[in-house]
Amino acid sequence: MKVCLVTGASSGIGLATALELLRAGHTVYGAARRVHRMNAIREAGGHAVPMDVTKQEDLDRVVRTVVDEQGRIDVLVNNAGSVLHGAVEDVSIDLAREQFDVNVFAPARLVQLVLPYMRGQRSGTLINVSSIGGEIALPLGAWYYASKHALEAFSDTLRMEVEPFGVNVVIIQPGIIKTEFEDQTAAQLRQFSGAGAYREQAEAMARRSETGLSGGSDPGVVATTIRQAIESDRPDTRYPVGWLADKLLQLNRSLPDREFDELANRSVK
Repeated sequence: MKVCLVTGASSGIGLATALELLRAGHTVYGAARRVHRMNAIREAGGHAVPMDVTKQEDLDRVVRTVVDEQGRIDVLVNNAGSVLHGAVEDVSIDLAREQFDVNVFAPARLVQLVLPYMRGQRSGTLINVSSIGGEIALPLGAWYYASKHALEAFSDTLRMEVEPFGVNVVIIQPGIIKTEFEDQTAAQLRQFSGAGAYREQAEAMARRSETGLSGGSDPGVVATTIRQAIESDRPDTRYPVGWLADKLLQLNRSLPDREFDELANRSVK
């Protein structure tokens, strides 16, 4: 059984993953800002610890807590993330930096903290939860997609660097998943781009997000995939999972850029 740290564990994929790993018998530390929403992890026998991924002192404290209490750390699931919608022209660079801080630099900081222990053990698994947006891009989400593209490139290089030390790096690429992650989509689109040059596109996307995507997968399918990757002796480097994940990735890989652009623009109208 493995000692696992899961970030963003107060809801959605993070909470489902923590509970899935606990059911499988692993030792789990769930970390998030909203500690009161991790009671299910405590009730299942896990540990719930407060952590803001943008604060270095929080990251230091949580990793130190896990190692002090368990003597090792075997798995890091970098799941915490945020999303930002709006046209490139309308979203400030300060907000873009915040997006990268949460989605790229926070996972990187945690990787730097846990790697010395994993190298010493000559074993470990680093799970970076990306998105199909780590390969594709859609309108009015440039900074989110850019951050996930960056996370995947970071992971690819990291995988080659740590392989000699027995450490695995795995990218999870969820498709459309039923979580609260996208709850602010419509509000963000209208706030940043609802009154300017991109208002028609923004309003169309906002209305579409409000009607919902009824086929979205349960977070549990992602949690199961993460567990399988953790328990594999030689996991795949990438796991597309959930509704439309394989289909959209294959379309993006097979279509010329402008054809995919046309398809993406039609899909949000």
